Amino acid sequence: MKKISIKIGLLFFCLIFMMEVCLFFLLHQKIAHSRIAEELSALVTRGNNHRDVLETYYNDETIHHIALMEVKSDTEVVITNNQGEIIISSTDINNQMHQLIKTEKKEMSRNGKIIENNWQDKPYIAAVTPFETDIDSGFVYMFKDTRQVKELMQQLNRHFLIAGIATAIVTAFIILILSRIIARPLIKMKEATKKLSKGKFSIQLENSSNDELGELADSIQSLANELNHLKTERNEFLASISHELRTPLTYIKGYADVAKKDHISMTDRVNYLNIITEEVTKLTTLVTELMELAQLDNNTFTIQKQWFPICDSLKKISTTILPSFQESGITLRMICPENYQILADPIRFEQILINLLDNARKYSPRGTITTVKVKKENADIKISIQDEGKGIPSKDLPFIFERFYRIDKSRSRELGGTGLGLSIVKELVDAHHWKIEIASEINKGSTITITAR
Repeated sequence: MKKISIKIGLLFFCLIFMMEVCLFFLLHQKIAHSRIAEELSALVTRGNNHRDVLETYYNDETIHHIALMEVKSDTEVVITNNQGEIIISSTDINNQMHQLIKTEKKEMSRNGKIIENNWQDKPYIAAVTPFETDIDSGFVYMFKDTRQVKELMQQLNRHFLIAGIATAIVTAFIILILSRIIARPLIKMKEATKKLSKGKFSIQLENSSNDELGELADSIQSLANELNHLKTERNEFLASISHELRTPLTYIKGYADVAKKDHISMTDRVNYLNIITEEVTKLTTLVTELMELAQLDNNTFTIQKQWFPICDSLKKISTTILPSFQESGITLRMICPENYQILADPIRFEQILINLLDNARKYSPRGTITTVKVKKENADIKISIQDEGKGIPSKDLPFIFERFYRIDKSRSRELGGTGLGLSIVKELVDAHHWKIEIASEINKGSTITITAR
């Protein structure tokens, strides 16, 4: 009973079987009542025919002929006069017949009537028809043994039983096939979820339906793809962390060991200590950025919004970052209307802009221009940072905000980045409920646009 196909099959079979039993019962009752009604109607009709013959040719020969006819049929006839005296009978009269003949007949219709229709408990069903001639008048009684009716009903019951069993077998077979067809995608989904629970995320569910099962299959496939991506991202993250920590630690240990030697000159020792200080600074930056990302992931990173002029913040940022641009030979332009206000966390806003500008500086050659432009569209403030750098390949654009993702991994140490700057920017933008987009062309530069709502 653990298989869903069996459960579905049993459920459908029980429901359909109950419906079939009800329908068969109603149909049986309808046919049984119709057959009994036909037998009773035939009995009345036969009595009426004998009446018509008696009223037309009333004599002893006719009366004997009617009795003789019924001897050779499955019915019996009894003809009486108005006083209840039996004129003739096609069979011996028993007590049941006497009781029916003695039944009081009130308001007798010329077309006759049924005087006994209880075929289940009585030995006979019976009808009576009055006749009237110039010579005599009386009644024609027709009797039929209920054993014949019961045999007819038993035969009908056998036919219904055979039909019911055949229908149940066919229904069970059809439901078994249908339940397997319905359960097959569910079984595949169960196997897929088992693989997911064991950490096997590379699954592929075939889906050709547009119903709820198809939507469930799409959801499981999306979950598997997301988990597979997260697994890959986690592995790359751990590998990147190991690399980012191991490299500066190797430098620190190596130069510290050299600096401890006695024969090293003071100039070299100071130079080695400066290198150690630079590597420690990089490690500190890396750890700080990782802590910021961890706080953002755990929703413990507070954003304190307030209204402030954008241009004042951009001037402050320009003062901070301009020396590094000048040293790199890159021109920094700021285009900002004086009257624009923005609702944001001032410290985090500066952090976003500094990260984006520092990233633009690293990937732009000397003699180029980086432009920061602020404009208003309806109720939105759009801030764009446009550089004239090397650009980003289209295949890398979907992953540019992922942690430790670098386009040119061979130059990571040379550029001095940790690969976390844009990830922090994305998290901070999301924390403000803003939107960030990037557009880029190879050898023409990139444009990052923040939409503040």
